[in-house]
Amino acid sequence: MENNYLTILGFIAATFTTISFVPQVIKIWKTNETSSISLEMFLLFSFGVILWFIYGILKKDLAITVANLFTLVMSSYIIYKKINSKKV
Repeated sequence: MENNYLTILGFIAATFTTISFVPQVIKIWKTNETSSISLEMFLLFSFGVILWFIYGILKKDLAITVANLFTLVMSSYIIYKKINSKKV
């Protein structure tokens, strides 16, 4: 029973940390503006997310795996837009 509570807690935490990127992705999508975004930070962050994703797979922890997969998709989009943004 305790394990179920831990799983639920993990999914709640994963949901909040993952959806925290949605406003930034939406802003970039609408404005196509990334000048205030640090490429280096998102590259380092994404590397960490990849490691968390692998960790989740190896631990067979669905909350960690799914959350980091979605976070990686969003951070990859931000990196893509940052690299391909027009320089002013």
